[in-house]
Amino acid sequence: MIKEIGAKVYAAFVHQKNKKWIQNPIQAQQLVFQELIQKGKPTQFGKDHHFEKIKGLKEFKSQVPIRDYEELRPYIESVIQGKADVLWPGRPLYFAKSSGTTSGAKYIPISSDSMPMHIRAAREALLNYIHETGKTATLKGKHIFLQGSPVLEDKNGVSLGRLSGIVAHYVPSYLQRNRLPSWETNCIEDWETKVDAVVNETEKENMTIIGGIPSWVQMYFERLVQKSGKSVGELFPNFSLFVYGGVNFEPYRAVFKKLIGRETDSIEFYPASEGFFAYQNAQHDRGLLLLLNHGMYYEFVKADTFYDKEPQIHTLEEVELGINYVLIISTTAGLWRYNIGDTIQFTSRFPFKVIVSGRIKHFISAFGEHVIVSEVEQALQQAVASERTEVMIREFTVAPQVKPNTGLPYHEWFIEFDQPPADLNTFALKIDQAMQNKNIYYNDLITGKVLRPLVIRMVAKDGFKNYMKTIGKLGGQNKVPRVSDNRKIAEVLISYLEPLNDPK
Repeated sequence: MIKEIGAKVYAAFVHQKNKKWIQNPIQAQQLVFQELIQKGKPTQFGKDHHFEKIKGLKEFKSQVPIRDYEELRPYIESVIQGKADVLWPGRPLYFAKSSGTTSGAKYIPISSDSMPMHIRAAREALLNYIHETGKTATLKGKHIFLQGSPVLEDKNGVSLGRLSGIVAHYVPSYLQRNRLPSWETNCIEDWETKVDAVVNETEKENMTIIGGIPSWVQMYFERLVQKSGKSVGELFPNFSLFVYGGVNFEPYRAVFKKLIGRETDSIEFYPASEGFFAYQNAQHDRGLLLLLNHGMYYEFVKADTFYDKEPQIHTLEEVELGINYVLIISTTAGLWRYNIGDTIQFTSRFPFKVIVSGRIKHFISAFGEHVIVSEVEQALQQAVASERTEVMIREFTVAPQVKPNTGLPYHEWFIEFDQPPADLNTFALKIDQAMQNKNIYYNDLITGKVLRPLVIRMVAKDGFKNYMKTIGKLGGQNKVPRVSDNRKIAEVLISYLEPLNDPK
């Protein structure tokens, strides 16, 4: 009871404190910008880009180009080799290891200034939930976040690991005895072995908060149901909050409801190795509150102009609702005008709220259609909602088929169903019509007989899991790209199709 009362009081205090920057968003960002430039002046990057001459955003834009990881790599390599004061004062506290784009793994620096912001954002998200709902029962039970191993390596005197593993070292002491799984289980590298161990440790516990990337939490839930013969809701009657991030939850919602046996509250996080950008602050609103005083300065480029020679850069006060923007960040870890690769859309101004719409490199434009992640996800959801019988989808991805054996080219949808539609062809036409309604270029290609309507390939049970295993990315923070502009994934998935569903 004391803990619950204390949590409500503290949650109200944090809510009031955050209202100051939420109600003054532009000033909050200006202050962050000034602090970043001041801290960056004595660094090698700051000297190379003449930070001492930067008086405002105009000079910042002209002197510091937008870069992605590969373009920033020379500076990061200097940091990895042991040099100090390169991108940010001193040396990093950690390197967060994540998948690279063109040349292997990425090592994202996390500084002593940026690490607390990751923890602060996660804490505030949970406190905001308590303040909004008044629910504190979750504090009484056990909590689990399915994550990567917390075992860290040494990289020239700096600890290296996956972000989720790094964060595991920062669970506050007052939550330690409520935390599962055990440290030993959390350190298991093989994902399937780890999930079985987590099931053994949690199946008889009073679980109240469960979190992780939906696809991997789904595997955990299925193992629980298989072993116990009960739904997750029966097994954990006090389970009331699901915390997730990394992918859109909507394609998983029906499967989760079936596995749990009821609805639960949920909070969506938007974290990345580069920073914790936003979280859901209202149960009735899927938009995520953009964090404007958490050590990050934001800029935005319209996605359809991003590859222009001189794309226009937009500040927070200039953004429009419903536009697909590439997110550009400058951070307290020394990532300056850094393109993290994500695209977002604003759903609200004052407060500024966003949804993650996809990845700037994850699109299909083999024929000039520029189909993005949010379009395929929404089209699929519409098709599922229109079915008379329940349809449940485990995983999917979309790729262009440029050179079919017969007929016109098409978009090829690889879908693993937990419960398929009654008529696959009709279902495919529903998705295709929704896609035409969402994307005028796709519509022109279909009506102009450049493309034929999309084709669905039914992936066999565990096909996506087996695919992820073959590339060494089963579990943890790893996700299957929803769309690709090439057939790298598609050509592997062909080996995991249901019988009689081979491409023609």
